[in-house]
Amino acid sequence: MQTPRRTWLKMLAGAALPGAQAFARPSNPAVPAGTEMPPALPLPGIYADSIDPAPYLLSEKYDGVRGVWDGRALRFRSGRLVSAPAWFTARLPAEPLDGELWLGRGRFDELSGIVRKDLPVDAEWRSLRYMVFELPGSAGTFESRARRIAGIAQRAAWPQLVAVAHTPVADRAALRNRLAATVAQGGEGLVLHLASAPFSTGRSDTMLKLKPSLDTEATVIAHHAGNGKYEGVLGALGVRTPEGRQFLIGTGLSDAQRRDPPAIGSVVTYRYRDLTSTGLPRFASFQRIHHGL
Repeated sequence: MQTPRRTWLKMLAGAALPGAQAFARPSNPAVPAGTEMPPALPLPGIYADSIDPAPYLLSEKYDGVRGVWDGRALRFRSGRLVSAPAWFTARLPAEPLDGELWLGRGRFDELSGIVRKDLPVDAEWRSLRYMVFELPGSAGTFESRARRIAGIAQRAAWPQLVAVAHTPVADRAALRNRLAATVAQGGEGLVLHLASAPFSTGRSDTMLKLKPSLDTEATVIAHHAGNGKYEGVLGALGVRTPEGRQFLIGTGLSDAQRRDPPAIGSVVTYRYRDLTSTGLPRFASFQRIHHGL
């Protein structure tokens, strides 16, 4: 017999944000033993209109899964090994690479399902491309590293290893025009790399992202019961940002996600328009479970 929707609500309990009813389910299982620490990577900041884009090189922001190749193994951003087919990793060079495993515009969920499988499916992996944009730890400017990546991809002569194309941009107007054209074609946004920058890790103004709306991650800390049309299922997620700010995300969730919400302790990606004067996101909308990839 099918379990009524209310049954799982009664079985869940957890801490809520102040003044709100909440329910919770167990957090994700522990990370398997032996998983390595996350690699130190360059992470994008957010482009602001006050920044002159002329010193930067522009590329599309691919809606993929970060993949870091250390010369021997392919890993997620979390440090966990990617279960890629042996024939795929055998075609990668000995030199470390950083990029995005990518299936195509608007196909992130399908891609995520493919690369997270413990047993890879060859036919699925033959549709993927490794979009490389950085050489971890390498000397020289970003512009020189981008040229080296292009050379690596050319020598590999393998369609699944792709050097991300970087182009200069004259001014803010040209940047906005390029963004509009990319989004109109189904792209997610743009990335700006400071052409003169040496390799560095963490967030800085040497790597910036530009999208029609902003997105980032937060940790789920509570499940808030719904009412009205959402009576008996999830109404909103209570989340906490890395800076410690807490707020609710009640839009963007599918009916299936409201019946079986992201676990307490999981990390989710949300989209928002801008920040309030107190630093909280305005019009936050759920996008996906981050999965620690």
